[in-house]
Amino acid sequence: MLWRVCRHHSFLKLPQSIACKLNTSGPGNYRKLKIVGGWLLGCCGLVATTVTVGGVTRLTESGLSMVDWKFAGRRAPANNEEWQIEFDKYKASPQWKYQMVHSGMSLAQFKFIWYMEWGHRHLGRVIGASVVLPSLVLLTRQWIPKSLKLRLVGFSSLVVGQGFMGWYMVKSGLEDKPESTDIPRVSQYRLASHLGLAFTLYLTMFKTSMELLLEPSAVPSPAIRSLRRWSGGVAGLAFLTALSGAFVAGLDAGLVYNSYPKFADRWIPSDLVVFSPAWKNIFENTTTVQFDHRLLGHTLLLGITAVWFLSRPLVLPARARLASHALLAMGGLQVALGVTTLLLHVPTWCAALHQQGSLVLLTIATWLHHELGVKKLKK
Repeated sequence: MLWRVCRHHSFLKLPQSIACKLNTSGPGNYRKLKIVGGWLLGCCGLVATTVTVGGVTRLTESGLSMVDWKFAGRRAPANNEEWQIEFDKYKASPQWKYQMVHSGMSLAQFKFIWYMEWGHRHLGRVIGASVVLPSLVLLTRQWIPKSLKLRLVGFSSLVVGQGFMGWYMVKSGLEDKPESTDIPRVSQYRLASHLGLAFTLYLTMFKTSMELLLEPSAVPSPAIRSLRRWSGGVAGLAFLTALSGAFVAGLDAGLVYNSYPKFADRWIPSDLVVFSPAWKNIFENTTTVQFDHRLLGHTLLLGITAVWFLSRPLVLPARARLASHALLAMGGLQVALGVTTLLLHVPTWCAALHQQGSLVLLTIATWLHHELGVKKLKK
């Protein structure tokens, strides 16, 4: 009798997409699936932390301080002799040559950037262990539905691919380019791929955890379905804007025009299209990259505002209404952070907040999209 009551409790009840694939002969499977959802949510926290550390690593030019890569990692240097060995390795890199010409670097300064990269890499390995090892165990369990097993395989593949993409990205910044007079940096294409994989891993795990932990709260109707499509479009645009931000970071395009709303004294900068073929400007021209990121950010805020206004006349459950309000507030805050970062010439603290804000915005958009999902009326 107690189990019959618990099965209909809103916290214990699983979404139709998952529950219909389970053997629901007892409460054990429901509780286990809730635990899996909590585990995935914890992994999302790890990914978010690593993204934050990775952003600071990039902003402090620390990503090229370790010039080699080992799959299992290694401990930090324990004494001055070992630190000097690491420092000598770094001195053979293009970044060191640039530093010597422009500002120089002491061993103490090197230790800071080395620890930043070392910490970022080890956080990645913690994510790998936290995602892959439990997934291997769960794949052997009969109570895990096939659809969830496929997702677990996908999560593990993304984690492994992300690790290799990280080193592939770093390698691009270690290539000597004698013709360049600018500070050595990683390929903006590989940086965007690295960030995109991290965001994809985070969002797919977050969406799955929501499906396991929370049943959609809205009752379906044509207006709710339309609002859900709008929220999905906003989430997609937020993801695209975040990728655009990776190109801004990779090219240091935030330092080109530090004025707002105009570009210096123009609404449309004169050097918007200078490369041939024209498509290269989208990815390689610092002015165009900043212009596109601004345009996407403004369009995203308009989309978020439209979603909020569309939701106003609808009768929404408390969680869905809260998500719509949170999305509007975060959209405004994210634009404000972007403008502040630009006007202050990209200080590390503000740029890091702006990057993390994009992940928070995507999280809220995904939450709203989930809350507006199909909930069948009880008969």
